[in-house]
Formats: sequence, structure tokens, C-alpha cells
Amino acid sequence: MPFPAVFFDRDGTINYDPGYLGNPDLVELYPGVPEGISELKKAGFKIVVISNQSGIARGLISVDDVNEVNNRINRLLQIKNTSIDAFYFCPFHPEFSSSEDCECRKPSPKMVFDAAKDLEIDLSNSYLAGNSADDVECGLNSGLKTILIKSTITEDKISYLHNEGKIPTFVAENFSEACNYIIQDFLGDN
Repeated sequence: MPFPAVFFDRDGTINYDPGYLGNPDLVELYPGVPEGISELKKAGFKIVVISNQSGIARGLISVDDVNEVNNRINRLLQIKNTSIDAFYFCPFHPEFSSSEDCECRKPSPKMVFDAAKDLEIDLSNSYLAGNSADDVECGLNSGLKTILIKSTITEDKISYLHNEGKIPTFVAENFSEACNYIIQDFLGDN
């Protein structure tokens, strides 16, 4: 039986983004992340991270660096008795990679579709939450409900999305508010 899932962007959504994060010692989760993920898992969601990691194509970080950062995030979450079920990332960028390689890059839905296949996810009951226009567009391209977390996005980018008709299902002030909205919406309390 397929599971509902919440797809999260990583840098700027789950953890602070110092730019091309490759050092696991610099990982710092946003407030409310362990608690929010724990509540989502209790509600029956699989938790999947999908992120563009163009620092690999740029030669600034390695695949191993990204994997180490992902492992560090899960170690921090496990301290609070929760975890992310899977991490997917696109290491490519159009300036440094072929268009075929970049097919995984958000706003493309490829990582979402790959995860849905790998993890038996029911996309019709799933959500995508992130802090950028690309995250919202990826969610819309995947047929998911989308939550824009205002952690680092500017009002100009939010206006751009609205002007382009790419309106998120919900705009959250922070990670905790996003998780609360998802649970209430899923349970039909909104």
C-alpha cells in the first residue's frame, strides 16, 4: 500500500544555509525541525529530502561531502528519535553539465517521481515544502500540495510566483508552521 510523503528541500528549509554546505560540522537545524518531522512521521508520512546540489558541478563540494552532511542531519534528528527516510539530490548545473544530466534539477519533478517509485509513495496524498520558487514549481510539476517556507525567500520572489500563477497551497512563516499545516490538511482539519 502506498504511503503519503512530505518532500522537503534541504538547505534553507531544514538547516541553515551557509552556501554550498559540504562540512557536516556546520550543519545547524532550524528550530522545530526534529519535532516537526517526528509529528509528520507519527501521522504516517514518509520524509524525503530532495535538493539541488550544484556545488558538486561547480567543484566546490563533492558527492561524499553532500552524503556526509545528509548523514549529519539524520544523526542530529536521531538524537530526538526521528529521521529522514531518504535523501535525493541533483549534483548538476546547466552552466557545468549537459541538459540531459540536469533533468533531475528542480523545478523538474524527476527526483520526486524517482522517490515515489523507490519508496512506494502515494503522490496524491503528498506534499512538498521548501524555501524557493524552484521548490514550489517542483511541487506543482509533481502534482503535490506545496508549502512555501518564508525562511530565506524574498517578497519579490513570492510576488514572482503569484504573477506567474505558481501559487503555493500554503505559505508558512517557519518549519513548525509548515508541519502543522500539513498534518491538519491531511487530517481534514483545515
